[in-house]
Parts: sequence; C-alpha cells; structure tokens
Amino acid sequence: MFSEVDQTTMQIIFHTGAHATDDERLLKCMLYNKEAFGKRGIAVPGPGKYRSLFKDAFAAMETVAPSEDARDVLIDAILDDEVADRLLLSNAHFFGSQRFVLDGDTLYPLADVRVRQLRELFKFDQLEIYMAIRNPATFVPAALSTAAPSRIREITASINPLNLRWSEVFQRMRTAAPDVPITVWCNEDTPLLWGQIMREFAGLEHGTKMTGGFSLLSDIMSNEGMTRFRTYLHQHPELTEMQKRRVIAAFLDKYAIDDEVEEELDLPGWTAELVDELTDIYDEDVFAIQRIPGVTLIAP
Repeated sequence: MFSEVDQTTMQIIFHTGAHATDDERLLKCMLYNKEAFGKRGIAVPGPGKYRSLFKDAFAAMETVAPSEDARDVLIDAILDDEVADRLLLSNAHFFGSQRFVLDGDTLYPLADVRVRQLRELFKFDQLEIYMAIRNPATFVPAALSTAAPSRIREITASINPLNLRWSEVFQRMRTAAPDVPITVWCNEDTPLLWGQIMREFAGLEHGTKMTGGFSLLSDIMSNEGMTRFRTYLHQHPELTEMQKRRVIAAFLDKYAIDDEVEEELDLPGWTAELVDELTDIYDEDVFAIQRIPGVTLIAP
C-alpha cells in the first residue's frame, strides 16, 4: 500500500514513544515480521543500525547544517544494501532521553526541534510520526520511575501537572514541520488497537495477517482467557475490526490479570483528587488533539 513517489524518495516512518508506553513492543513486533515485510519493500532495521547514528546527527545539527550527502550516507548505513520503499524506525529517545521528558510544564520540549531536524535531514522523503500518549497522572510517575530521589523532588517542585497538555506538544511539532503527518493513540487503549497500530505503522491494509498482533493481549490476559479468545476468533472469522475490539474488551473484563493492568502511583503530594482532575483534563486534551490539522488519532 504505497503511494507513488519519486524513485529517489522513501517513506520514512518514525515511532517516537512516548516513554513508558511501549517497552519496545512495536519494534519487536515489526522485527517478527521482518522477512515478510522485506518482500513488500518494507525495511525494519535493528535498532543498533540507527539509534546512535541519529543521536550523533542531532548533536552535529545543533552547530552546523547537514551536508548535501548526509541523507544518503545515513540511509545507506541503515539499510546496509537492503532495497525498500518504506523504512520503519522506532526509538522512544528520538525526542530526548527519559530525563528530558519534562521541562517545567512542557512535555517533550525537544519534540519540535527534533521533527524540524528530521525534516531538514530528509528534505524530499515522505516522513510520518507515530506516537502513543498517556494520562499525565500515570505518565509522570512512570517517566520518573528511574530517576534519583533528588531529581523527583526537583521535578515535582517545578511543575504544575494541571498544565501538562499533549496537544501542545503536537501543535509545536506541526508548526515545526507542517507537512509531516502525525498519528497518535492513547496508551490506555492500546490493547484494543494493537493490531491496527501495527498495520498502520507498517503501511498495510486492514485485515492483513501479522505475527504479534495479540502479543500485548497475551501479557495482560490469563492463559485461559487467551485460549478462549483465540478459539472464539477461530469460530468467528468474519468479525470486523470494531466487533473484534468489543470482543477483546469483553474478554479483558473477565480474564485480565489484575497486576498487569493496575498502575501504581507514588509521587509526593499526588492525591486521588489530583489524579481524578488530571484524568478529566487528559480526556479533554484528547479531544483537542483530534482537532489539530495533520494529526490522526487512532481510537477504539
């Protein structure tokens, strides 16, 4: 499913996190399908082929514009003689490491800078950004889970969590590179959407069979539930995507592993009332994201 492009250009699709939403699952599932994808002109390089290259490129671009052949050198190093029309790249650190997730009341302060740099590097390629978001009530604690106690105190003292908005991140990204479309989904909905997220990221038609389409579900549902779920799907092959989501929701309601779906919140001063207020703001923010031109929200 490729649009007609000039032979010298590619579709380059970046999965940019967010942190604490993915645990490398999208990349792993793409790698499961690497051989089949290769036959379709879709390249899934291992992360060791490009993550350090992009880190070095971003650092260099802070002081000097990329050379005329920078794009071709980068693509050659990533593809390593593989021929492809569509290139899938995944790294939660594209917009900075976990330490740079927050700056005051701003989420991912480097997001617009990085998107502008990517557009500058790949001037004539078709770029797309894919990114999951998460309720700040759980995202901030998760993003700080590996931070030192002093860092946690510093961050919690310097932010007002009620001001955190994902829509602001995407507005900045769209301003920085208006021709780069963005696809977004809520981490909370991922179990219902995983198959669609995989197919859209890969650029495949709805219904295309892929390895790993239920890998997330199998982590959060009991073995009995997964067995019954797969049996149900086998008995009902005609299910539409929407019907399948309702089936998944029903099975999760009955067979979800509580420890896998419950989230611990442990930040100083964060009360249940604050979490409820943050959740309401997040719900409103998701509606705001849907109204941003060039941003597509994948929703149940």
